[in-house]
Amino acid sequence: MTRGIIFRRMPHNAGRERCEYKMKKVLVYNNQTGIAEKMEPLFASEGLAMVVAADLDQLYARLDASEIHLMLVDVELNDKGWDKGIEIIANLRRKSSIPVIVVSAQSAETAKIMALEAGADDYVTTDCNPLELLARVKSQLRRYTQLVNMYVNIDRIYRVDGLVIDDIQRTVTVEGRNVRLTPIEYKILRLLVQQKGRVFSNSQIYENIWHMQAIGADNTIAVHIRHIREKIEANPKEPRYLKVVWGNGYKVV
Repeated sequence: MTRGIIFRRMPHNAGRERCEYKMKKVLVYNNQTGIAEKMEPLFASEGLAMVVAADLDQLYARLDASEIHLMLVDVELNDKGWDKGIEIIANLRRKSSIPVIVVSAQSAETAKIMALEAGADDYVTTDCNPLELLARVKSQLRRYTQLVNMYVNIDRIYRVDGLVIDDIQRTVTVEGRNVRLTPIEYKILRLLVQQKGRVFSNSQIYENIWHMQAIGADNTIAVHIRHIREKIEANPKEPRYLKVVWGNGYKVV
């Protein structure tokens, strides 16, 4: 919180504040009200990238295919689309813990309450000032980043159902069973578990682990992934945790 105050009070540090959001991705769903066109220039000025999903299939595909940091969800919350809109919000919350801001033409208090109870983190109407919406997006990103950093730097215990990584003790257990991984295998699994649901390509995995440009890394990564599966999966041919996304890479779910 202190850093945020310093950034606002010291203009010569404005560039540092923008760096806080650089490369963060905002997913806009169902852009019926033109919210993407309104917000894209403002997002770009803050270093935020925008990804647009026109329908539900695209929405879930975008979530699986790249690292998304916040969602702007434009849904109908009226008599015609009430149940569907609430269901979409609830499904997104079950699927991901990233912030969800609902954008709706409905200004009734009942709609706001239902959206928030379904899992939305914030709610704005479509006539909201774009600068106010930008401020709300940045606020949610700050909170989410702080929570992630606290989880990574203090707790450092990562869980995906029965798969647990204790990054302080450097141990991995599956359903209470200790798993012995090589240092490289451990780093790859930790990377995927820390960002559960995100798809990493072979090149992205290689560059994150070896900190070198990935040239001909496909076979190297495939071998390590196979070994990890053999150690953590009850049935490596039908993996529960470590999935392949054909043509894209790997993810932990």
